[in-house]
Amino acid sequence: MGHWLDRNVIEPGKLPLLLALAAFVLTFVITRAVTRLIRAGKGPFGNVTAGEVHIHHVVPGVILTVSGGFGAVAGGRHGFGSALSAVLFGIGAGLVLDEFALILHLDDVYWTEAGRKSVEMVVLTAALVGLLLVGFAPFGVNDLTEGELQDRASVAANVAVNFLFSLIALSKGKTRIAVFGVIVPVVALIGSLRLARPDSPWARRFYRRRPRARARATLRAYHHDRRWSGPRRAVQDWLGGKPDPDPPRP
Repeated sequence: MGHWLDRNVIEPGKLPLLLALAAFVLTFVITRAVTRLIRAGKGPFGNVTAGEVHIHHVVPGVILTVSGGFGAVAGGRHGFGSALSAVLFGIGAGLVLDEFALILHLDDVYWTEAGRKSVEMVVLTAALVGLLLVGFAPFGVNDLTEGELQDRASVAANVAVNFLFSLIALSKGKTRIAVFGVIVPVVALIGSLRLARPDSPWARRFYRRRPRARARATLRAYHHDRRWSGPRRAVQDWLGGKPDPDPPRP
């Protein structure tokens, strides 16, 4: 059955990617469940310490990511070694990105408002890997015909145009759209054509002498944030746990 699955459901060479994604998602789910139990003081789990040093799970995550990455490079794309390396890499990446906010801020912000960035990064990574798994190629190269793929100039031009759209979307303050646009070019195109966010480099450069465009951008950003901030926070709380309330200011 495994042979049938590998031949009919998974494209050749993509089984390691599937294993890595499954290990990544499962590791994040289990890690968040365990940390919630530790936070609530329930179950047999507790923080790992060495003397007075709290060993964050990003530490074994880095070790597993490095081991899995080098193992994949050395072992190729087929066989048991490749599958094992993919699983190790997925587990390590799940542990590392679960504490992405800690790495970003160089502080233990796991249960704070800033810690939401870890959940965002995990969801974003899982979505991008999922797109790669189902057949999307970066910069829309998969949209080219066989003849165009033979022409290096066509490939280079396609990559350059799609990369430009992603850069424009990024400069307009649309980070998520720019990242997804690398995989799905039409997303970057849409982001590059829409109004920039008022605090973005694009707005500061091109809306400085266009008060109407600046006002429209501010109004659109306000309505967008008001519409989606609540649902986004609810999903983040469900996935990663509700952050601790900010301490009252003196």
